[in-house]
Amino acid sequence: METFLNLAEMRRSVRRFEGREVEQEKIDYILDCARMAPSAVNYQPWRVAIIRDEEGLEKLRKCYSREWFASVPACMVILGDKGRSWKRPYDGHDHADIDVAIFTEHLCLAATEVGLGTCWVCYFDPEEFARQFDLPDNLYPVVLLPFGYPADQAQPKKRLSTEEILIDL
Repeated sequence: METFLNLAEMRRSVRRFEGREVEQEKIDYILDCARMAPSAVNYQPWRVAIIRDEEGLEKLRKCYSREWFASVPACMVILGDKGRSWKRPYDGHDHADIDVAIFTEHLCLAATEVGLGTCWVCYFDPEEFARQFDLPDNLYPVVLLPFGYPADQAQPKKRLSTEEILIDL
């Protein structure tokens, strides 16, 4: 069994995938892990769509047209639900994006555990996405998360040291 630190070190952004299909059992496991993610007031304002068919992937490519993305075998789209998110009473700050980010990283770590790669994609056109997929008003896309079997080996991560991230207040 991997330690959490080992798992976190293994997780990386994958932009080249093998063509083979991901087993449904692995997808089910990843989703089961992610649904355990904490959220503000336990509102769980996330929704996820899994896109594997060519028609859906083509719609995604209209929202994010980078060359590497043209060959992804599958993609999870993580959406925020404005109708389910907690808003902080002091200033009205909506915590949906924070909750969705926690959920998404649970997806990434679970995928890593079962030998899959992922890549956070936030640089896409959310309005085009809403048009392509005819989203209801309460849902908005936060992250595109392509996933599959990595086609190349992991490179060492560049991370700030503990001393560089600690501050005195």
